[in-house]
Amino acid sequence: MKLILDSQAFNYQKYGGVSRYYTEIFSLLQKNESVEVETPWFFTKNIYYKESSLFNKKQKQKTFWLGLLSSFGISIRKKSQKLNFSETKKIASEYNFDVFIPTYYDPYFLDFINEKPFVLTVYDMIHELLPQYFSDGEKVKANKLLLIEKATRIIAVSQNTKKDILKLYPHIDASKIDVIYHGTSIKTTENKSIDLPAHYILYVGSRANYKNFNFLLESAKELLKKDPNLYLVCAGGGGFTKEEKELLKSLELENQIIQKDFEESELGQFYKKAKCFVFPSLYEGFGIPVLESMASGCPVVLGNHSSFPEVAENAGVYFKMDDKEDLKRKIEELLENDTLRNEFIVKGFEQVKKFTWQNAAEQCLDVYKKAASKK
Repeated sequence: MKLILDSQAFNYQKYGGVSRYYTEIFSLLQKNESVEVETPWFFTKNIYYKESSLFNKKQKQKTFWLGLLSSFGISIRKKSQKLNFSETKKIASEYNFDVFIPTYYDPYFLDFINEKPFVLTVYDMIHELLPQYFSDGEKVKANKLLLIEKATRIIAVSQNTKKDILKLYPHIDASKIDVIYHGTSIKTTENKSIDLPAHYILYVGSRANYKNFNFLLESAKELLKKDPNLYLVCAGGGGFTKEEKELLKSLELENQIIQKDFEESELGQFYKKAKCFVFPSLYEGFGIPVLESMASGCPVVLGNHSSFPEVAENAGVYFKMDDKEDLKRKIEELLENDTLRNEFIVKGFEQVKKFTWQNAAEQCLDVYKKAASKK
């Protein structure tokens, strides 16, 4: 079976859940003798892909030269995207493949796959449910619906995402949607070079809009002011914006809330050394950080909504949405009660065993075979 994986998510993400998902799945599928994986791209800055077995010799050469241009301050984003799409079109137009796999919702490929099967993964329905947070929301919604309707089969990353698809678009045939969970491959190898506080609450990733970071700030501010040795560490997400700096200053917490970037191999230590990880997001289709936290021995505090209870089950410490005092109490309990904290660490280790990339890859291959049989 020959699969073509397109470059969409890898054009935009250096890190991120979508690109990690495809890298993990297709790195495993590539080891299957009955599967041929084609990634016809010129260039990507994506760290997961470049550290994987999928990154082939030709791509390494092309990436070197395009990267050289980038190092001289020459913007290559649009150029590389155009080259990636052109190469994908060239290979796919030969029709010598079984299933096409788009990695996001641009329907550009419909013009040249000539009715060949394609399998769409839907990560969430956030553009439909929280459109106020996205300037391109209408375009994404229209493209996603077109692909949902035309897809040979659909993979939803959680039962909650499948439920949202069918609630929003009841005309879609539920039988063509398969639910396949993510896995986690995070490592917790000790890294002496990471400078982290002795006592801290952890936040990971983007802090923008629906991620609800300011809600966490308001909830945790009293805990931080009460204990000058307690910190809130923001892993990744870029440096604080001007607006964020002004907010931290107004809360008089600019010395206790710190942002740190990380190498992928270091992230496990951010979780492992934290007192707890807080995921205040208003909505997630799955939420890989939930698994990362549990796998690293870090209790996770999260809302009882969207996919969270499905992924964390009884290993999550849940707070009431829009209730800052409740979130504060849940964090405080973990900070002050070592017995409770250890209880949730043990629950997390057990829960995360249910989610592996190997299982996900095998289930994805089954879906691709179903799609190929319908050509």
